[in-house]
Amino acid sequence: MASKPIIMDIDKLYREDNLKQQKARYKKAVEDYKRYFSSEGENIRIFSAPGRTEVGGNHTDHNCGKVLAASVDLDIIAVVEPLDEPVAVIKSEGFDEDRIMINELDIREEEKNTAAALLRGVTKGFDNKGFRTGGFKAYTTSNVIKGSGLSSSAAFEVLIGTIYSYLYNNGTVDPVKVAQIAQYAENAYFGKPSGLMDQMASSVGGFVAIDFKDIDSPIIENINVDFDSFGHALCIVDTKGDHADLTPEYAAIPAEMHAIAEYFSCRNLRQLCKHDIILNINILRDQFGDRAVLRAIHFFEENKRVDKLVNALKRNDFQAFLDSINESGNSSYKYLQNVYSCTDVTHQGLSIGLNIAEYALTRKGASRVHGGGFAGTIQAFVPFELLKVFKMELEKVFGSNSCHILKIRPVGGCEIDMNSL
Repeated sequence: MASKPIIMDIDKLYREDNLKQQKARYKKAVEDYKRYFSSEGENIRIFSAPGRTEVGGNHTDHNCGKVLAASVDLDIIAVVEPLDEPVAVIKSEGFDEDRIMINELDIREEEKNTAAALLRGVTKGFDNKGFRTGGFKAYTTSNVIKGSGLSSSAAFEVLIGTIYSYLYNNGTVDPVKVAQIAQYAENAYFGKPSGLMDQMASSVGGFVAIDFKDIDSPIIENINVDFDSFGHALCIVDTKGDHADLTPEYAAIPAEMHAIAEYFSCRNLRQLCKHDIILNINILRDQFGDRAVLRAIHFFEENKRVDKLVNALKRNDFQAFLDSINESGNSSYKYLQNVYSCTDVTHQGLSIGLNIAEYALTRKGASRVHGGGFAGTIQAFVPFELLKVFKMELEKVFGSNSCHILKIRPVGGCEIDMNSL
C-alpha cells in the first residue's frame, strides 16, 4: 500500500527547550552542504530519520517475536539535491565522502561494515522492489550516538530510503517497505545479522508495538503514551563501551535461538512454545549448551512481557509497566546474557551503569540494558523528582552529557518543511 508523504515542521520533532539549538543545527548543515558541494542550494530539500529506543522485546525480533519500540528526538538529517547522472554521493560530517554508481549494485566484500555498503544495499533494495532510484548528493549530520543502542546504522539506512522515496517516488514508499529494504542492506551488504526492529522503529516512527510473526506483513499498533503525564522521564545513558569486535557476540544470539528452533524442524522460536523447551531441556542442553537454552527461554518470556507492557500502558497502570521493564532487564542479564561480553570480563560498563542507576533510583522507576547489549547504553525511566540526582550520579561515572533525556518523536523518516527552519 502506498504511503502519503510526511512533511514536518521542525517544531513538531524536538523538545521546546531544544528547538533553538536544532534550528541552528539545520542552518549550519545547509551552509556546510553549500560549501562542500560548491552549490547555491537552489534545489535543496532536507530529510530526517530518527534513532530508536527499544522499550520491550530485547532480542526477539530476529525470531519473529514481539517488540515495543519508539522513535526518539535524536536523528540524522540530510541536506539533499537530486542529480541527473546515476551517482549517489553522501558526505557525512566528520567522515570521508561515500560515492556509488547506482547501476553498479553487486555486493562488495571490501565494503562490509562501511556506510558505502549501506548506501549500495538500500539502492539495490529499492531496485529489487521495483521502486525508482536516481542520483543525488547529500550532506548529513547526526546526533544519534554511535554504538549507543539507538541504532545509528538503522537511522542512516532509513534516511537513504526516505531520500529515494521522496526524490523519486513522490514520498509514497510505505515505511514498512523502507524498513525491510534497510534491514536487507544491513544484513546482506553491511554484514550484520540484525532483526527488523531497529529499522521499523526508525522508519514507522512514534511509539509502536510490533508483532513480527509474519515478517513480510508485521502487525503494527500505535500506542498513545506520554511519559510526562506519569511523572517520569525516559533516559538513555551512554556507558562509553566499545562495540568494536562485538559482531560475533550479537550474531551468536539469533544463531543459538535458531539452532534450538531447528531441532524441532522450525524456522524460528515463534513457531514453538516454552513448554517444548522444558519437555526436551536435557537433550537441548547436551546438544546446544545451557546458554542457548536460557536464551530460548528468555525469548518466550520476553514475548509475553511485551504484551504485559502494552496492556499496562493501555490501562494507565504505570507501576505495572515499570515492573515489567525491570523484569525485562533481569531476564536480559541472567538468561539472554547480553550485558557484558564473556570474552572480555574486565570491561562491564553496562553492569556498572545498571548498578549506579539502581542506587540513584532508590527502588523507584526502572532500568535495563538497552538495545543489542554487551556495550553501549542502559535505559531508565526516572521520576522527575530524582532526575537531577540521577543524571548527576551517572555522569560522575560516565562523563558529562552521557545521560540523555529523550522525547518520543511522533514520526519516522520524513521531509522537513524548509519554511519552518
